[in-house]
Amino acid sequence: MNQDENWDTWDSPAVVSYQPPPQQFQQTYSKTPSINVDDLIIEIDSRLAGTIIGKGGIKIKGLKKESGAFISIIDGNTYGLKTVKISGDAKAKKIAHKLINEIIDSNDPEKMRQKLLADQQVLKQENIQSISNFDWEQLMKEQAENIKKKLAALPSIIKNFYKEHPEVTMMSDQEVEDFRLSKNNIMVKYIDEDNVKPIPKPILSFNHAFKDYPDILKEIKKQKFETPSPVQCQAWPVIMSGHDLIAIAQTGTGKTLAFLLPAFIHIDFQPTPRNERKGPSILVLAPTRELVLQIESEVKKYSYKGIKAMSIYGGASSGKQKEYLRGGVEIVIATPGRLNDFVGSGAIDLSDVTFLILDEADRMLDLGFEPQIRVSLLKVRPDRQTIMTSATWPPGVKRLAKSYTTNPVQVMVGSLDLTTVNTVRQDILIMEEEEKENWLDDFLKNCSTDDKVIIFVNRKVTVDQLSSDLCMKGYNVESIHGGREQCDREQALDSLRNGDVSILIATDVASRGIDINDITVVINYDFTKDIEEYVHRVGRTGRAGKTGLAITLMTRRDWSKAKELIEVMEKSGQNVPQELQDMARRHEAKQEKDKAEGGDRPFRGGRRGGGGRGFSSGSGGGFSGNRRNNW
Repeated sequence: MNQDENWDTWDSPAVVSYQPPPQQFQQTYSKTPSINVDDLIIEIDSRLAGTIIGKGGIKIKGLKKESGAFISIIDGNTYGLKTVKISGDAKAKKIAHKLINEIIDSNDPEKMRQKLLADQQVLKQENIQSISNFDWEQLMKEQAENIKKKLAALPSIIKNFYKEHPEVTMMSDQEVEDFRLSKNNIMVKYIDEDNVKPIPKPILSFNHAFKDYPDILKEIKKQKFETPSPVQCQAWPVIMSGHDLIAIAQTGTGKTLAFLLPAFIHIDFQPTPRNERKGPSILVLAPTRELVLQIESEVKKYSYKGIKAMSIYGGASSGKQKEYLRGGVEIVIATPGRLNDFVGSGAIDLSDVTFLILDEADRMLDLGFEPQIRVSLLKVRPDRQTIMTSATWPPGVKRLAKSYTTNPVQVMVGSLDLTTVNTVRQDILIMEEEEKENWLDDFLKNCSTDDKVIIFVNRKVTVDQLSSDLCMKGYNVESIHGGREQCDREQALDSLRNGDVSILIATDVASRGIDINDITVVINYDFTKDIEEYVHRVGRTGRAGKTGLAITLMTRRDWSKAKELIEVMEKSGQNVPQELQDMARRHEAKQEKDKAEGGDRPFRGGRRGGGGRGFSSGSGGGFSGNRRNNW
């Protein structure tokens, strides 16, 4: 054993058991002061001597004064130890012994840890005893009574505005089931499985839902809609009957209009006149600025009885938003962060909100907005009607639904699994990273003047570089990403909507909530970070019943996503190319090999073999090279 190893024995400041060091370090002191038989002797680690003595001897003087004993520290007979000699009467020695042991224990990390654990255990037991003695039943009764009193003092709410059309009433259960199946397999149920009340039948036409509201029908006619979307067919009778609703459907399926038209009716027919309400009647929460602005734009398409809407979001002037708010609005569409700021400062009164929409709830949770949502909604009356929309049904959304809805009806269109709409043809091209730019140039040269293209990339710097390169080549391009000012992002989207530009380059800030119905092509220049974002990117085209094309450029480093991509494509009826299936099999085989060799080793994406070979899952638009990947 070497000298360094010996010093490991001195880790604990209070010596419990001592193993003597090697012979060369042992020393017996011949000049040890005399010790009387009545003296109390304590052996301590020599490093503790200074702690007991204190600076200038002040600590040991205090110990002597407090105990009444005489205390001295002398060299011990063993290397590395000191001897504390305590003299005096029995009581004084006992007090001094206790005080010195407290100093030793306070400098022993292990003893301190044990003491802390013991204190925590005592505290825990006290808390358990306190909780077990607490009358929780009485607390719940008091809380329910307080809510009841609060609601009794509030003006009443009307939620049910629906009268079933005779043609809907005449539909048999089998006809209802067949209709739901034909509309992309609409599934409807109560979240509470014990609820056996009948769920409203779906409507087949706009007239079935709004025959008693001719002004709504006029607005629908202005927009030249031909038939309700699947989610609208079932959501309208549920919402207008006064139920809370959870609508689960992919983007581009008409969820916004599903809650918007019933909201107009809800505002118009409340017993409290509009001019007597202290704040908005409708609150819509959405995850991104772009989605907030898109919903506001959708509201402004309809001139229903002078109803006014405004958006509240970060990145724009809060002063102007507050000024407009003071002018009186019926509908507020907000991001959770900015709304939370306005609620905290008293700039908005939510006490008259009777209709709440949590739009794209899954995305709001993904972005971490749950705390802001919970704080803001404390100001909204608990008996309001609540609508939640989501593209998925993860545990977080279930938890939010349980907290903020009452006996909700769940309307689900399609599958709970991630799927893309079948109006979009999906082409997958495999190539080397350096081949992407030339492919994109060739593709854009062959686009028609009527095409509108969104090119998605993963990084802001790629947006800027690609925008600059395409502008240099003469393309009319706009771009958006999280680093641009909000006014610039809005201007870029407006330019695409009105046709001033035909190409938009964007990060995933635009993959949700951008409602531009005439996007003809989506290009995933970079493959998405997860398969869910792939679904939302693809959903930017093929909207409002139109067809679209989504082209995804994949490189060998994307092979871990191949299996999930195949599953999504198969669920939407796409033709999955053989090369993509081979990619998935190779990745799976690589994983199995790594496991067999003793652990997963990430694929580094280095070059092996020749260049890229592209392929298309549909006819036309494919990229073809002359080399085959050998990886």
